[in-house]
Amino acid sequence: MELDILFVTDFVCPYCIVAKAALEEALRELGVQAHILMQPLELTPEPKERVDTCHDEVRKARYQILVEPAAQLGIDIKLPPNVCPRPRTRLAWEGWYFADAHGCGEKYADLTYRAYFEKEQDLEDMEVLCSIAKAAGLDTQDFAKTLEEGVYTQAFHEADAYTKKVMGVKGIPAIYMNGEKIQVSSYTKEEMLEILQSGLSAMGDGGMVCGEDGCS
Repeated sequence: MELDILFVTDFVCPYCIVAKAALEEALRELGVQAHILMQPLELTPEPKERVDTCHDEVRKARYQILVEPAAQLGIDIKLPPNVCPRPRTRLAWEGWYFADAHGCGEKYADLTYRAYFEKEQDLEDMEVLCSIAKAAGLDTQDFAKTLEEGVYTQAFHEADAYTKKVMGVKGIPAIYMNGEKIQVSSYTKEEMLEILQSGLSAMGDGGMVCGEDGCS
């Protein structure tokens, strides 16, 4: 049995990096195969003014719920990173599309989250993105050329617009398991285990049923 998981996210959302790590750990512990599809929702699209998270005391206080779960998951997270203002992520997402097309999307995504939240690097810096691409095993010249030429710009904007206008997602992470949205509150592996186990139980056959091709 394989789960289809849609993970709506942005690379500068602290809740997203912790939730994704918790989800992946829970899947590994259960031995469940899952296809995790990343879906972008850029938090600060142009021309919206970028946010100074470094000096937002309310935001910092809210982030504290992530401290213990992040530590348990081995994430050396900075809450928030010392990158002011918070970077836009369109270029990072276009890099993800390139990486995904070359079979490295998952690795690139993990490195991108960690570049911002652990290394406190600016995701609008082309050198930073190229270093992420290199670490993911990608050709950095092709990567840089692709971003400079805007090969995936339209694909990104269409996906981002779909997230916001069609799906109606207002906050991230937004996680959908086999089409059903799941609610996350504590961002721990234990919570993800409970969610997955509940979801897997709901996917059971539920007894005998009849259909056009017979009974099962």
